[in-house]
Amino acid sequence: MTREDAPQNYIRHKYLSPTICYLENGKTQPFSGMFALYFNTFLGATNAEFFTYPMDVTKTRLHLQGEAAEKSGRGKPRLGMMGTALGMARQEGLSGLYAGLSAMIIRNLFFNGLRVVFYDCLRSRLAYVDPGSDKEVLTVSRGFGAGCLAGCAAQFIANPLDVVKIRMQMEGRRRALGHPARVSNVRQALGDAYQHGGLRSLWKGCGPSCARAMLMTAGDTACYDLSKRHFMAWLQWPDDLFIQFLSSISAGFAASALSTPTDVVKSRIMNQPTDKSGKGLHYKNAFDCYLKLITQEGPTAMYKGFIPCWMRIGPWSVVFWVTFKNLRKLQGQTGF
Repeated sequence: MTREDAPQNYIRHKYLSPTICYLENGKTQPFSGMFALYFNTFLGATNAEFFTYPMDVTKTRLHLQGEAAEKSGRGKPRLGMMGTALGMARQEGLSGLYAGLSAMIIRNLFFNGLRVVFYDCLRSRLAYVDPGSDKEVLTVSRGFGAGCLAGCAAQFIANPLDVVKIRMQMEGRRRALGHPARVSNVRQALGDAYQHGGLRSLWKGCGPSCARAMLMTAGDTACYDLSKRHFMAWLQWPDDLFIQFLSSISAGFAASALSTPTDVVKSRIMNQPTDKSGKGLHYKNAFDCYLKLITQEGPTAMYKGFIPCWMRIGPWSVVFWVTFKNLRKLQGQTGF
C-alpha cells in the first residue's frame, strides 16, 4: 500500500499546533515548524519560572551581597541562602520573592524561545549519521559548540530584559533600606535605563552576560540532548519520563557549575550605577569586576549563590523539559 493509499487520521489543534500532523498506520508523524518549537519552549520555560523563580531572586541578592556590604561599610555579610530568602519573605513579602517575574517572562520570548530554536538549527547541521549503526550522532564538542553559539546569539537579543530583571529584583532591597524606588514595571525600567545611559545601558554587561548564556546553553540544552542520547544507549531504555528526569538533573548541574562565575559578574555589572555617559561607577569592565571580586572577597566569591542557582536550575530543567516534551507529544511530534 502506498503512502497516499494508507488510512490517515488528520488532527489539528487551533491553539497548540500551527500545522497539520497525522497518524499513519498507528505511528505519529511529526510536523516540522520553528514556530511550534519556539512556542513550546516559551510555554515550558514560563511554567518552570513559576516554580523556581524565588531561587533566582535569592541568587541575585547573594551575588550582590558582598558588594553592598563593602559600599555601605558594614563589613563582610553573614547571610547565606536560607537567611537571604527568609529575610526577603519577612521584609518584602511574596512580592519580593517574585520581583521582576514579568521581565523574566518577557525575556523568555527572546532568550529561552530563541536559544532552543537556534540550537536545533545548528544541531541539525552538525549531527551526522554513523555508517556502522545507521544512527544520528552528535559529538560532545559539536553539541557544546552549538550550545555556545545558540546561547550567545539569543542572549545578545535578550540583554535589555536581563538588565531590567536584575534591577527589579533589587528594588525590594532598596525599599527595605529606605532608598527611593527606581522602577516598578518593565516599561518604566527600560525607559529609566535608556534615559540615564542611552541605548548603551540596555546592553550593559553584554560580554559576561553572553559568556554566561553560552555556558548555560551548553550546560543545559546541549547537556540535556547529549545526556539523553548516552543514557538511552547505556541503559537500553526508551525516551520516557525516567530518562528525561536523569537528563534534566544532569543538565541542571552542568549549567550551574559552568555559568555561576559569569553570572556573579553579570549581576554586578548590570546592577551598578552609571554616570551620564553610561559608564559604570564600580567596575570598568568584566575583567575589572573579576579582579575586584577575587582580590576583595576571595576566590570563593566566584561561586556565590551556587546552591540556590543549582536549586533553581535543577528543578527548572526538570519542569521545563518535561513540560516541553509533553507539549510536543500532545501535538503529535517526536522527542527533542
